[in-house]
Amino acid sequence: MALRSRRPVPESPPDPEEDRAVDRPPAARVTLLDGFALDLPGRPRRSAGADLPPAVQRLVAHLCLSSRPARGALAGDLWPEVPEEHAHGSLRSALWRLNKVAPGLVRASASTLRLAADVRVDVRDLDDWARRAITPSGGAGDVAAPDGALLGDLLPGWYDDWVLLERERLRQLRLQALEAVAVRLAAAGRHGEALEAAHAAVRAEPLRESAHRVVVGIHLAQGNVAEAVRAYEVFRTVLADELGVLPSALMTRLVSHVPRVRRALERQRAGRPHGCDPVPHRSAGSAPRGVGAGRG
Repeated sequence: MALRSRRPVPESPPDPEEDRAVDRPPAARVTLLDGFALDLPGRPRRSAGADLPPAVQRLVAHLCLSSRPARGALAGDLWPEVPEEHAHGSLRSALWRLNKVAPGLVRASASTLRLAADVRVDVRDLDDWARRAITPSGGAGDVAAPDGALLGDLLPGWYDDWVLLERERLRQLRLQALEAVAVRLAAAGRHGEALEAAHAAVRAEPLRESAHRVVVGIHLAQGNVAEAVRAYEVFRTVLADELGVLPSALMTRLVSHVPRVRRALERQRAGRPHGCDPVPHRSAGSAPRGVGAGRG
């Protein structure tokens, strides 16, 4: 009696969330800060980005900024002014074009899209750094000021609503993180690095008082009273020129013990410029002078 051949055991059906596209080299990287760029192994950076039409760049950027958007929501964000059917067709076309240049960059299921897990994104690096910086800890640890690549604005020149909202969120997160890093570095005695971080926040937003307060506090922590007063007066001048207002009492208290500043405050109170409340002297029980005093 002939033996019947065994039927092969069928393989499990593929997970719909697994990568549908293959042959993508590892370690692709997307840059969104200071402009869009796509780095693919073995491809010049400029060439990879130049091969992507604007609609495809916007698709990649949106996927970098969202975790797992539904196809319908994604199409609506990217093509808000066209009928739904047309938007879905544009999304399919953009995916096809992207797969020609960077196969496997995007994972697709029946209802959602997302970047492959190993794709690096500079915005995510910024998020990770900022959240480590803001999280309270016992010391400076491994947190330091970021390199210049993480200090750029998100996709300058792009005005989609989803870009504008994320740009402002990242701007605020970066400023808070730079101030927090500066305070922690100064507390660890790393004043040079602390000043670099604080000045990066000032450059990003010259009218942000909390950043200037950190600069003044670092100078005072080093015993550089003249530098602290100079930093205070620079901010006071910029604030008056741009907004016509005075620094807050929190800022002024940091340097009000200096005779030169005290005399200026006395003259200010005597004159009481129209529309400006007098700034009080530092009183007993007020916040101590130093790094991060009144930071907010």
